[in-house]
Amino acid sequence: MDMSGEERIAAPRDAVWAALNDPEVLKACIPGCQSLTMKSPTELEATVKIKIGPVSATFSGEVTLSNLSPPESYTISGEGKGGIAGFAKGGADVRLTEDGDDTILAYDVKAQIGGKLAQLGSRLIDSSSKKLAAQFFSDLGARLNGGVA
Repeated sequence: MDMSGEERIAAPRDAVWAALNDPEVLKACIPGCQSLTMKSPTELEATVKIKIGPVSATFSGEVTLSNLSPPESYTISGEGKGGIAGFAKGGADVRLTEDGDDTILAYDVKAQIGGKLAQLGSRLIDSSSKKLAAQFFSDLGARLNGGVA
């Protein structure tokens, strides 16, 4: 699965960068995130519960940040195992560009899934992924603008 897009966030780039590197902010904004622990400045451990179509699973995995160029860009990659539901692994290149008082967050995602999830079909996976991404950006934007995600 490949997905790319841009989101306008009504906050300065430094604030968006800080939020994207704050485990508490990420935990609050990632749909279904049950835990997110920083193991090092570039390694996180996460547990996320999601439901896609008829399949509900709790994924445990590790996330690594690389190609860091603060406050402009990084690559985030990870792998999660969801037991009988399958696995997910992939990564995203994230770029932040200043646009006046706002920040444009651009992303390119490449992911692979296996197990029961892979049997659901690409249309359901793609639409669910876009919905989860939209929820994340909505919560991140609300949090950066003083609201609660």
